[in-house]
Amino acid sequence: MYNVHGDVYVVHMTEPGTAERVASAALAILLEEGAQAVTMRRVAADAGVTTMATYRHYPNRETLLRAVADTAFAELAKDWGNRGAGGDFESRIHELMHGFLDFALGKPNLYSFLITDRREGVRQFPEDFRSSDSPALGPVIEVVEQGMREQVLAEDDALEVTLAITMPVVGLTQLYLGGRIGLSEEEFRRLCAKTVGRVLNGLKH
Repeated sequence: MYNVHGDVYVVHMTEPGTAERVASAALAILLEEGAQAVTMRRVAADAGVTTMATYRHYPNRETLLRAVADTAFAELAKDWGNRGAGGDFESRIHELMHGFLDFALGKPNLYSFLITDRREGVRQFPEDFRSSDSPALGPVIEVVEQGMREQVLAEDDALEVTLAITMPVVGLTQLYLGGRIGLSEEEFRRLCAKTVGRVLNGLKH
């Protein structure tokens, strides 16, 4: 199975079972073509199983996509929170920003599915966003709390400060992926870094 960086998962079994083969096929289609291309019939064909076998493990398309999302988020969380570990507040924030851009720009179909597409069972603001195991915001909240402890940032609501720092980059990324920003990737990354820097300057103690 592919991970969020496009590498291959190491599956610790000699031969993946049907459920794993189906999920791997669904993720591969999603990465290449987007969630709209994932159908039970198409996934079954790519996995080399019957459509009926696919339904035995995943009763509907939504259940299959939810399983793919859970796996992708778990893979993303493995190293997301370690970006810039041990550094100061600002360096860690910028490392997390670059990690976000690596993911969003490197795997845009998966990014859209996980972050922006409407689907059932997604985390919702504010309760789910405050959870320490939130794979997307949890690590950033942790660094923001570090900034407050170090008195780089004024004491405030850590989640709302995290949104103030991250959402400008999310918005810029949406414009960039939608073809509304005419910059090279390198130039776009510099724009995001400058934007984060300006936000941090406004939030500093």
